[in-house]
Amino acid sequence: MAECKKETNLTKCTCTYEPCSRKGICCDCIEYHWKMGELPGCLFPPEVERTYDRSLARFIATYSRV
Repeated sequence: MAECKKETNLTKCTCTYEPCSRKGICCDCIEYHWKMGELPGCLFPPEVERTYDRSLARFIATYSRV
């Protein structure tokens, strides 16, 4: 298994949810959000990420306007 690059990931993480225990651990973040029927915040533009609406519907609506 590849080594987690948590410190490198943290420099690129755009998640604004501060108490998140998965920050910088992308594989855990993706797994968590997918189980919730969501996508991680890093896949959304900043103004959408801050709403914490990480639903697939919001993702499609956001990017279908582009």
